Parts: sequence; C-alpha cells; structure tokens
Amino acid sequence: MTPVAAGKDQGVIALVGTPNSGKTTLFNALTGLRQKVANYPGVTVEKKEGWLTAAADATRVVDLPGLYGIDAHTPEEMVAEDLLRGRDRYDHPPTALLVVLDGSALERSLALLKSMLELGLPTAAVLTMADEIKARGGRLDPAALSRELGIPVEAVIGHRGIGIDEVRALAATWRSWPKPSASARPLTPAERYAWAGAIVERSLGTNLKEHTLTRKIDRWVLHPVAGPFLFLSVMTVFFQSIFSWAKPVMDLLGALIERFGGFAGRMLPEGVLQGLVVHGVIHGVGAVVAFLPQIMILFFLLFLLEDVGYLARAAFLMDRVMGFAGLQGRCFVALLSSYACAVPGIMSTRGIPSPQDRLATMLVAPFMTCSARLPVYALLIGAFVPDRPVLGPLRAPGLALLGLYLAGSFSALAAAWLFRRTMLAGDITPFYIELPPYRFPTFRSIFMAMADRAKLFVRRAGTVILGVSVLTWVLLNVPRLPDVPGDMPPAVQADRQMRHSLAGRIGAGLEPVFRPLGFDWRINVALVGSFVAREVAVSTLGQIYAVSDDGEDAAGLKRVLQEGKDPATGRPLMPVASALAMLAFFVYALQCVSTLAVLRRETNGWKWPAFAFAYMFACAWTAGALTHWLAVRWGL
Repeated sequence: MTPVAAGKDQGVIALVGTPNSGKTTLFNALTGLRQKVANYPGVTVEKKEGWLTAAADATRVVDLPGLYGIDAHTPEEMVAEDLLRGRDRYDHPPTALLVVLDGSALERSLALLKSMLELGLPTAAVLTMADEIKARGGRLDPAALSRELGIPVEAVIGHRGIGIDEVRALAATWRSWPKPSASARPLTPAERYAWAGAIVERSLGTNLKEHTLTRKIDRWVLHPVAGPFLFLSVMTVFFQSIFSWAKPVMDLLGALIERFGGFAGRMLPEGVLQGLVVHGVIHGVGAVVAFLPQIMILFFLLFLLEDVGYLARAAFLMDRVMGFAGLQGRCFVALLSSYACAVPGIMSTRGIPSPQDRLATMLVAPFMTCSARLPVYALLIGAFVPDRPVLGPLRAPGLALLGLYLAGSFSALAAAWLFRRTMLAGDITPFYIELPPYRFPTFRSIFMAMADRAKLFVRRAGTVILGVSVLTWVLLNVPRLPDVPGDMPPAVQADRQMRHSLAGRIGAGLEPVFRPLGFDWRINVALVGSFVAREVAVSTLGQIYAVSDDGEDAAGLKRVLQEGKDPATGRPLMPVASALAMLAFFVYALQCVSTLAVLRRETNGWKWPAFAFAYMFACAWTAGALTHWLAVRWGL
C-alpha cells in the first residue's frame, strides 16, 4: 500500500464530511469499482481509497472518517487531522479537499467546511440531500451558495443519481479549484456556527419548515414509555420475520442440495472420492448454505431500519440503558454493528473518545449475536422448538431466537457494568447524536447492500467453510479402519470409523471438559471446528450425523437431530438437554479466531484477547452446564 500523501505526479482528493452525510454514496460514484480498503500507515483505522474515474491523469480519492470538526478527540479524528495537516505519519497534506455538505443539517456541515477552508487547500463542495431543502421550503440555489463560500458547489440527490455526473466533472478539474487563504487565527466552534448560520440565512432562507412528519413520529418513538415498548415490538417482529419469511426458500434450497448430493453420489463410484465430494463438500457446505435466506433477511431488515432513520433513534433510546452499564450511547452503535459481525463492531469503537468506554465495548462486543451464530441457532431451534403459536401471531421459534439475542445483549451490558466499576472505572463521557429525518427507504441501495452481504457469506462458504469441511472430512476418515466382515450395518461401520479417527479422538479427549454440558465427542468436534468460523459447527454436524443415520442427506439434518439414534448405543444422537446446552454455550463463547485477531490488533497485544476468551469461555461453560442440569431436572 502506497502512502496516502500525493507524489509529484499524482493528485489526492480528500473526501471530507460529517457522519451519515452521503459521503459513501459520493465516494462510490467517483471511484466506481476501482477502490480498495486498507489501514492508514501505522494505525488500525481503516480507509477507503480509489482512482477518480473521470480524471485524465492519476488522481486518487481518499474517504476520510466522518468528522464534526478539525479538533481530534477519537483515533479516527486524529488520523484525519494528521492527514489533512500533513504531519506525523504523512509527508504532505492532500492536494485538494472535496467537502460533503449534508442538506438535512446544513449549519453543522458548513461549520465543518469553515474549518477545512482554514487549511488553505484547493476546495470544492457537494451539497447532498438537496431534495430535503426544497421539501422544507428553502431556496435551493447552489450558485448563490457558491458565491457566498467562494468555492464551486454542486447539488446532488445521491439515491436518485441526480447531479452525480456534474460532481464527477467537477472532481476532474480539481487543479483549478480556488485555494482559500489559510486563516491566521482559526475560529472557535461558536464562531464557526455563527458564520454557518449567516451563510444559510443569506443563501437558502431562514424560514425552513420543520420536518412535521418526523416530529409527529418522534413523539411516540422517543417517548420514555412508548419508545422502549415500540423498540421491543420492532425487535420481536424482526426475529419472527427471520423464521417465517425464510422457511419456504430454505425448504426449496434444502431440497436442491439434497438432490444434488444424491446425483453426485450416483455419478461417483463408491470410495474415498465419493465420500469426500458428497459428505465433505456437498453435505458440509450445503448444511451452511441452506441458511442463506435467513442471513439475507437479517441484513435486509437491519439496512431497512437504518435507511428509514430508526436505528439512530434506537441508539438514543438505549443511551439511558447504556448509562446504567457505565457506557455512553455511542457504544450502542458499536454493539449494534456486532449483530452483523463482531469484527466491524470492534473496529467501530475507534469513534469512542473515552479509552475506558472503548476497551469495555470491545470486551463485551462478542456477546452480541452475530450473523455467524444464526445458522447454529436456526438449526437447533428448528429441530427442538415446536413451531406453534404462543402469543397470538407470535410463534415459539421466533420468540426463542429473540430470547437468545436478548440473553447475549443483556449479558454484554452486565459485563460492561462490572468492568466499568472495577478494572475500567472512569467517568462517562457525554453522548450526542444527530437524529436524521425519517426518509422513505431506497430499496435499490438496501438490496445492493444485502446482496454484498450475501456474496460475502457465499464466498466464506466457498473458501473458509469449504476448506474446514474438507479438513474435517479428512480428520474423520484418517486413519482409515478396515471394514469389519459380517453383517454390520453401514451406519455402524461409519460410526466406528469416525470414533477412531483423528477428529473422533480429539472429540473424545474433550469429553471430560464438556460432559457436564451433555456434549459427546460429536458435538465436541463441531465446537473445535467452530473456532475457525461459527457456521462450521453446522457443516461438521451435517457430516457426522448424515453418515451416522444410514446415509441421510444433510438437507434432512433437522430430522436427524430430532429422531436419529446412536448406531452403537441406540440413544438419541442429540438429546434435547444437550441441544439447549449447546445454544446456551454459543450465546457466550468467543468461538471466532477473527474476533481474537482484531482484538489483538486494536489493543496492541494478546493480554486483552486472552482475557476475553477466558472469561467468555467460563461464562459459556457455566451457562451450558446450568442449562443442561435444569433441562434434565425438567425431564427434557
């Protein structure tokens, strides 16, 4: 990776804007597909950079973290300030600045622009969400705003693609942008906002209407009593939808995988190759891919709630709860990101100014139920929780899934409360957040984002999960035992092979540790594989239980879990108590090497990752053992 600073024959345009100002949409429009993600030199803050598609010469565009001002308080802001001033790790500042002005909060964006003008670099501006200014009765005149600011200004409506071509053309002429005189005395934040207010009054008018609909909705959404109740209702519908909407597609996908596995089994001769392809690849990977519809629905609903403006309100509502746990509302945003994956959730803590808040959030973020746990939850809930109504239209599987998510979330808050009152004690920093107006969702952007997540999931299934599935199959078949002559059923032969394989021996060696949880060697092998990727637990169980039940295809894994018997003992392959204990274990266990790696990178050592793994394993083991004991006592 080359440094961000420009070389002699190269231009670098820094894209600057407040958070949620439409900067990402603009960056994608300027760079097209010629972009990449990496870290800034010497730090772990991620950056996006790409080549300007409209430029005749080599010009790079660097997307800076969202800023509210030039004065740094967080790691992200420190990196941005160093880059803009060309100091420390950077030899030169960028050659030009393109500032994104948020039309829904123009004064705040103009105050940021003023601090950028004080740097004395060639500067231009892009006014996003221009339709909202018109909708509120403002005089939208980019030419007038340009004259007031003394720099070129283009207006865009990003989600409709209006004005994007003009911005590309503007960016290509960055060498001719005016270079404001560097301010001898930078203005104070109060002075910058006074300047911004005067600009808005002269160029857009002062009688901008309030967002009437937003105000009416927020009376209920932000109400101290109705707001939390509505939040819980939204989350309930959220998890009910994951099961009810996905079931038809999952059944279809499962049937296709079953047919494909049967076709491959018929086409290949019996032996090692057939076993590897059918059980190692198709059964292993297919058992995970079958849950793709639920993953897509999860991200569709998350992106939908974000697009309409509800997630910002959720963070505001949760600020009081976070304060009880010793954290601020901004930490909720990082924890919310961890519902998708703990890795970006931990990385998003770079925007938290308090070191104690940041470390506490990183240590509890893995408790949040990430999308990688969803296949495990869906498999066990689908197999052992009856699909029947509980409260009107609410059904048991959806409520069970909601309960698992709530268990992880409340445990994260409890752990944060403990950490912030002991080893990470300190004052709670103030929390502020801009509540955007409610907007009609842009389904094109939502579906594109959802498709990107689906591609990542499929790519992960085709690389990491495929590799681990093949390795698991090898470990389950090495050393290869000779078949016992006589009338021993094939399922008993296969079970005997797996018990004496390397994987079986590893699983058996762990039985003393996990016996209080009701785990046998099969579940233990799945736990070992899940450390690479949590979804691998499903693919491993698909391989082990499929061949343990007279060749039953992995698409019928739920039925095997419900009805399958151990070929050697005749006992259930997975008792209900063991399944419930496995669910409890996965709520708490840090079964993810990627999360440990990013924790090491963010904390600059192995001390805190080792601590996180140890205390979360202790929580997981205790929860699993207690759940198993209670389930046995209740006769499950």
